[in-house]
Amino acid sequence: MPSVMVTINGKNYRMACDEGQETHLEELAKKLDGYVNHLKGSFGEIGDQRLTVMAGIMVTDELNEMKSKVNSLEADVSALRAKRDAVLGEKDTMESNVSASIIEASKKLEAIAAKLSVPLDS
Repeated sequence: MPSVMVTINGKNYRMACDEGQETHLEELAKKLDGYVNHLKGSFGEIGDQRLTVMAGIMVTDELNEMKSKVNSLEADVSALRAKRDAVLGEKDTMESNVSASIIEASKKLEAIAAKLSVPLDS
């Protein structure tokens, strides 16, 4: 199993990961380190454990916001699909009605044409 060395809050950690996930793990560690450094800049040295917990809470909060946005977008997509399906159903109905009207008009025109073709001297 591969492993990578990551640095968080100035400390190195060797982390095991699945094959091919090394770069992804390094990027995640950099992002967490960014949160920790942001907190250090805001609050100063308040202890490694507290910084890590606060960074974890920030990440969890961000994740919850993203999940809410995804849920909202999924609801919007579902509503749009339902509207699309309704519009397509209306279009099909309209096409059928127009076809029926054209056929009916055609029959009436044929009947009128047939009457006009009848000789007048009968």
